[in-house]
Amino acid sequence: MTDSTPRTAGAPIGACCPPIVTAALSERDAEIMAAMFKALADPVRLRLLSRVASHPNGEACVCDIADVGVSQPTVSHHLKKLREAGLLTSERRGTWVYYRPAPGVLASLGAFLADTEKRGESEVPPEAQAS
Repeated sequence: MTDSTPRTAGAPIGACCPPIVTAALSERDAEIMAAMFKALADPVRLRLLSRVASHPNGEACVCDIADVGVSQPTVSHHLKKLREAGLLTSERRGTWVYYRPAPGVLASLGAFLADTEKRGESEVPPEAQAS
């Protein structure tokens, strides 16, 4: 079982969505981002993604990340939801499945949420002009 292309609702996810403060989202981009945020809205899923992303090898075996306070079948369910949302990819090696963050997806999420202060960088706020 190899799942190397992140997908949401059957469509591949590439570099999605400009920063939220620079452009309005298209309907399709909004669907993609909503699926990702919906998957991340669960604390167990957020912890699992964090464990995978922070693992020293850049990938983690399910055996390395399963201790999140829920049963193994529940962990598998949550990992499946993260894969379906395009946040993780997986690869079966023997009896274990290894997970890694989908290429570019964490950077895309970060860039999407980034507060790009460059929009008003050249403008001086009225309070600063008084001095």
